Amino acid sequence: MRPAAGGKNGGCASVCDPLWVLLPFRKLLRAFRRPPFSMRSLIVRLPNHLGDACMSLPALDRLAAEGIALTLAARAWAKELFAAYAWPVVSLAPQRRDRMAALRAWLARAPQGRDALLLTNSFSSALDFRLAGLRPDGYATDGRRLLLRRAIAVPPEWSGTMHTAEYYLHLVGKLLGRPPTGAAVPHLQLNAAARERAQQALARARAGPSYLVLCPVAHGRHRGQIKSWSGFGRLAQDLMARGHEVVACPGPGEEAAVRAAVAQVRLIEPLDLGAFAALLAGSRLVIANDSGPGHLAAAVGARLVGIFGVTDPTKTRPLGQGVRLVGGADGWPSYEQVAGAVAAQLDLG
Repeated sequence: MRPAAGGKNGGCASVCDPLWVLLPFRKLLRAFRRPPFSMRSLIVRLPNHLGDACMSLPALDRLAAEGIALTLAARAWAKELFAAYAWPVVSLAPQRRDRMAALRAWLARAPQGRDALLLTNSFSSALDFRLAGLRPDGYATDGRRLLLRRAIAVPPEWSGTMHTAEYYLHLVGKLLGRPPTGAAVPHLQLNAAARERAQQALARARAGPSYLVLCPVAHGRHRGQIKSWSGFGRLAQDLMARGHEVVACPGPGEEAAVRAAVAQVRLIEPLDLGAFAALLAGSRLVIANDSGPGHLAAAVGARLVGIFGVTDPTKTRPLGQGVRLVGGADGWPSYEQVAGAVAAQLDLG
């Protein structure tokens, strides 16, 4: 008699034959691979710049919606920025030795929390986390693939029109094993304490309840070009001549630059980022360069005119229903274009 199909064990081949004979090697690997984020806690390395941190909000919200307990590793300003969330913040100093000490101290308090996610693209951030004893996942960028537990390929769309918020959300979707759903629009929560600090600052400056905020400073250069629009002084004069209350709130070290740009407006004392976000949220309108304050205004739902002149809005524009953009990477808008956008936003109420 000839044995039944399946070999010497006859009909029991589907049960008795070795698994690696029956399954392709890749499927076998997937069968034994640990699922993404099997730990229910995660330390997330945030980007270093305020605008990028705002654009990471949809990705953070997606992780939190999965029931993952988040800890944020970021610059010191993130503590106040995310004060309304139940997410502890590990403050990272500029020096590597201090960053290592902070990460290791956190790990000593949470020894089961070694899973990590890098929203940064740099080799140095992956090295920091590895040296601290963490297991980072992230995009395979900057030659850091060997430092990552899961090295995720940069999506092809990133070379096209993919927005930075979508870039972060794509990474989270890959790690969760499910594609992102919904719009990648940042929304920043504020707590009552931040709103109260903003109100107190407005009262000390004797500003009224209906005010416009100008954000005339943008740090750094883009390909050697200044990122600040030159028309803020004229705009402030015109708005004040029409009876609008116009204020500005300098960031750390910005007071001289703000005074030089808009000397005639009412200055609000420097605030922590939580209170500054609340100040923007309570305004009638924010007018800003392509900068962190513009992204922050959009994230808290403020009405915004965003002015571009040297950077590409495709990837870094503020996102939100109340956002109106003028200008682009090819050059600054005319004064009339900016003034027209401001008037149109104010006409909305």
